[in-house]
Amino acid sequence: MAIASSPGPRIAHVGAISLGTPDLETSLNFFRDLLGMEEVQRVGDTVYLRGYQELKHHSLVLFASEKPIVDSYSFRVGRPEDVELYAQELKEQDIEVLELPRGHQAGRGTAIRFMTPYSDHPFEFYYDIDAPEAPEEIRSKLPSNSSRRRGLGVRRIDHYNVQTAPQNVAPAEKWLRETLDFKRREYVHVPEADMLIASWLSVTPQVHDLAIAMSPEEKNGQLHHVAFNLENHSDLLVAADVLRDHDVVFDVGPAKHGIAQSMYLYLRDPGSGHRVELYAGGYQILDPDWKALEWTPLNMDYGATWFGDPLPMGPDGSMYSSTDSASLTSLLGEGLTIG
Repeated sequence: MAIASSPGPRIAHVGAISLGTPDLETSLNFFRDLLGMEEVQRVGDTVYLRGYQELKHHSLVLFASEKPIVDSYSFRVGRPEDVELYAQELKEQDIEVLELPRGHQAGRGTAIRFMTPYSDHPFEFYYDIDAPEAPEEIRSKLPSNSSRRRGLGVRRIDHYNVQTAPQNVAPAEKWLRETLDFKRREYVHVPEADMLIASWLSVTPQVHDLAIAMSPEEKNGQLHHVAFNLENHSDLLVAADVLRDHDVVFDVGPAKHGIAQSMYLYLRDPGSGHRVELYAGGYQILDPDWKALEWTPLNMDYGATWFGDPLPMGPDGSMYSSTDSASLTSLLGEGLTIG
């Protein structure tokens, strides 16, 4: 006999990150002309871009800003009604929720914005989003591609990696799992102190759509990096060669993570200083009974970097979100509305 059920709201996948940059044209040259993302639309000092395998309107928003800031981390939810269902759930937890009108980001429908408890990151949830065709001169013959592969061939946005104060990692990660239904896939733990250092979480078969870790500066609301996906390891090595010739600053790599088993290259957007990861490979999780993999300080060297240079873990490794819980209600009136 079939069992009737009414599933709660769920997140479908990572949507788009919105980044403020002091040098919009330099950032645009980096993402569009070097990495090969498509410029979908420009509204004033805001530009919307996507990778060549993204059919929806955008996965990256760049806007002019006096300083490098993160305006929002967006996620698309699974059903139209999930936006309101999440709003109700958040309000029941006394979390302030802003309702954003259609067009708050170009090409996107109504959305909600809130600050994540404990970690203070500005999240946005939406469902409706346009799927415009690319201009004919760059349109792909493959219907699964929005445009032809250009530049270094960024396919899509892959994941966010955020940081928060050490004492907040465990409660923030628990909230993400219990309220937003993220699944813990791999994590770093200090057994003697029962301390969570970092966690890789996903709502898709990826090892992580979102990672959260301790901030070396012991601050909330930090972005460590946003990752964009390349097709294979060879593409990543070609990207390193090309970007080196364009004087793009490398943080570390090319190298391979033990966690997620992906090749990586950490870069800085020359226009803003935001860290960007180029990411290729990795494994997928299809088991419904997956048990999260634990790393400890004894073997974490293999987890962070399986081969290649060690990852820098110092306090200069993060950029900051411009928002905090006190400023959330005033965001729409402070010039951070985009599009």
